[in-house]
Amino acid sequence: MKVVIFGGGVAGLSAAHELIKRNFEVEVYEATATTGGKARSVNVPGSGKDGRRDLPGEHGFRFFPRFYKHVVATMAEIPLKGKKGHVSDNLTETERIRLAQFDKPSVIMPARFPRSLKELKMILDKGLGGDLGLSKQDKDDFAMKLWQLITSCSQRRQNEYERISWWEFMDADKHSEAYQTILVKGLTRTLVAARAEKASTKTGGDIFIQLIFDIARPGISSDRILNGPTNETWIDPWMDHLKNKGVKFFYNSPLKRFDCNAQSISNAVISSEGKEKVVKGDFYIAALPVEVMAGVVDKDLLAIDPTLKSICTLSEEVSWMNGAQFYLTEDVEICKGHTIYIDTPWALTSISQKQFWPNVNLSEYGDGKVKGILSVDISNWDANGIIHKKHAKLCSKEEIVEEVWAQLKRSLNVNGQEVLKDSHLHNWFVDPDIEFDIPAKNKEPLLVNTVNSWELRPFAYTRVPNLFLASDYVKTYTDLATMEGANEAARRAVNCIIDSSGISASKCEVWNLHEPWIFTLFRWRDSNRYKKGLPWDEKLPLFFETIQRILIFLKRIF
Repeated sequence: MKVVIFGGGVAGLSAAHELIKRNFEVEVYEATATTGGKARSVNVPGSGKDGRRDLPGEHGFRFFPRFYKHVVATMAEIPLKGKKGHVSDNLTETERIRLAQFDKPSVIMPARFPRSLKELKMILDKGLGGDLGLSKQDKDDFAMKLWQLITSCSQRRQNEYERISWWEFMDADKHSEAYQTILVKGLTRTLVAARAEKASTKTGGDIFIQLIFDIARPGISSDRILNGPTNETWIDPWMDHLKNKGVKFFYNSPLKRFDCNAQSISNAVISSEGKEKVVKGDFYIAALPVEVMAGVVDKDLLAIDPTLKSICTLSEEVSWMNGAQFYLTEDVEICKGHTIYIDTPWALTSISQKQFWPNVNLSEYGDGKVKGILSVDISNWDANGIIHKKHAKLCSKEEIVEEVWAQLKRSLNVNGQEVLKDSHLHNWFVDPDIEFDIPAKNKEPLLVNTVNSWELRPFAYTRVPNLFLASDYVKTYTDLATMEGANEAARRAVNCIIDSSGISASKCEVWNLHEPWIFTLFRWRDSNRYKKGLPWDEKLPLFFETIQRILIFLKRIF
C-alpha cells in the first residue's frame, strides 16, 4: 500500500522511517528545497572561501533531554555513513547549566546527578545559595509549587492545571520581581517560548518536572546535544538511510489541497514547477506545521470532519523561537553546557558549540579563521531591547545582532571579567526564516500550548478515513512542540495506518512521561481527593504520616 506524506520535517521523516520498515510504499513531498524542517542545519550561504565549506548555522541549538525517548529511539536505528554505529552515538552529554544575569555573577549548576562530592557541594553552595535575588519566602513557595506539580494526580493536571496559566498557578502577583522574572517568566520563555500569563500549567509544569527528574536520576546527563552540525551528524545519514530503503522524495512541492469525494480523500494536489500536479495514495499523512495545515483545511475536508476546524484556531497560538550564530576568533567556553540568560528581555539561551564538536575542524569552514561558535536562541521577540528600546520584531537584522550581543555581554562580563570581547566577533548569522520587513515575519514559528488548548488539538487519526496527522500539534504524551513531540505524533499516525490497512505488522512503540514510583502514594491520595472535588493539599499520605510519627517518637526516646 502507498502512503503519501506531506512535509519533510522531523515528523514526516519519522513517519517515513516507520512506514518503510513495515513495507509500505512511501513518498514524501516537501515544500522547500531540503528536508529536516526546523531541526535542519542552515549553513551561511557564500561564506566558504578557497574551497572551504560554508559556515555551519542552525535554527537554534539542538537539545535532547533525557526524557526524550521517541526521537532517540529512531536515531538509534539510523546507521552512520562509512563507519560502525548509529546516529544516536553522536549524542554527547553536557556537564553544567549556567544561569547568567545582568550585572551579577552567574549561578552554575550540574546538568546531571552529582558524580562527586565537589558536584554535590556545587548544588548546595552555588545553586541553592546563589545570588539570584530570591528571598527565602520566594524559594520556599517555589519549592511548594514544584512539590504540588510532582504530587498531583494526572486527572488534576489534565482537567485543572490545563485551565490555569503558569502565572496564576505560581501566584506571581504575590511575589517579588526576581521571582516573577526568573521562576515565572524566565522558565516559560526560555523552555517553551511562551508567555507566562497564557502558558498552560499542565504543559509547562509537566516538562519542567521532567527536567528536574532527569537531573535527579543517576546515570546519563539530563542535557545531551549533537557532537557536530545537525545535518552532518543526523539529517544527512537519516536521508541516506531512508533513500536506501526506498523512500522517494520530491522537493519544492508544497501541498495545495486535498480533493475529496463524499467520504474520503480521492487525491492530493501539489504545486510543482509552477503547475498543479495530482498525487494519489492509499493513505495520506499531513506532517505539516499547524499554520500551514490551517491553510489546507477547507470546506470539503470540514464537510467530512468538522473537528478539523480546531486546527485553524490553534494556528493563531504560535510564537517565535529562532537562532543566531556568532562566529568567534577564539573558542570562548562560556559553560560546559547550556547558558540561560534568566533576565534578558529577549529570553536568550546559548551554547558554545566547538567544545562538543571534537571531530569538527572549523578551519575547514568559512575563511578558516573561525575558532569558536556561540549558538543563541531568541525566545521573546515582543519585548524592548536594552540598546534600541524596541521589540525584536521591529529591529533590522543588524540591530538584532547588536542587541543580542549587548545582552550577552551584560550577562557575562561582570565583576571585572571580560568573557566576551568585541574583538572576538568575526562573523554572525541570523536564522533566514526571519524576513526583516517591518514588522518582521517568521516562516517557521513555533506552536505554544496556551491555557485550554489541549481540547483544540486533534488526534493522529481524523474522521477522514485515509487522512492522518503527524505534527507537533497532535495530542501526544510529550504535549510540547518539539522534535520529540513530532516523532511521537508520527508513530501514532503510522499505528493508525497499520490498523486501517489491516496488515499484519508490529505497532510503533510510544512512551509516556516518566513518573518516579516513589511519588505513587502521593498521587494516589490526590486522585482520591480530586474525585471527591477536593483541592490539592500538601499533607502526607496516612502511611507516610504514620512513619513520620514513629520516627519522631523514636527520636524522643533515644
